[in-house]
Amino acid sequence: MNNSRPKAKLSRALGIPLTQKTVKYFEKRPFPPGVHGRSRRKTSDYQVRLLEKQRLRHQYNISEAQMRRAYDDAHRGEGKTGETMVSLLERRLDAVVVRAGLARTIYQARQLVVHGHFMVDGRKVDRPSFRLKPGQVVEVRERSREKPPFQIAATGAHLDGPSAPYLSTAVEELRTTLLRNPERKEIPVLCDEQLVVEFYAR
Repeated sequence: MNNSRPKAKLSRALGIPLTQKTVKYFEKRPFPPGVHGRSRRKTSDYQVRLLEKQRLRHQYNISEAQMRRAYDDAHRGEGKTGETMVSLLERRLDAVVVRAGLARTIYQARQLVVHGHFMVDGRKVDRPSFRLKPGQVVEVRERSREKPPFQIAATGAHLDGPSAPYLSTAVEELRTTLLRNPERKEIPVLCDEQLVVEFYAR
């Protein structure tokens, strides 16, 4: 699942920094990698939509199959397909762990979830794709709380400003609750989701 391309190169290819570490590399070289990175090539409508889909997919560090499933679920649901799709992705367990400040990046969140460090409503869940429902409580397992990543998280080191408004987080207790479905305007991903919808609807 984790893309083998270095995060800095991938960030430049997508046109967005994927982690805090890649921000400085991206600012220094804000053009795609490779010898033609600086040249202005004409892009087709298909390429524009493909790039937007890849941007969204990599911000959540998910596979193409998982991305397609989120689109299909959103398409079947109510409301605007694009906004619903992003809201569904935001309710993934690994995404909630990051937004709550319980992990540094989506990559670390995925790893910590897979290794079985989290519980949802008191039960161990090791699937990053687990989709939370409003009212569900995510917390670090008792036996994992002394591990360095969580000791750091408990100090609030990973919080970038106030917690997401759709979460109720007690970071020092390594716990968060999904209060309600996230709204698109509250979700800090860089994406024109309508282009993603158009990519899949073609």
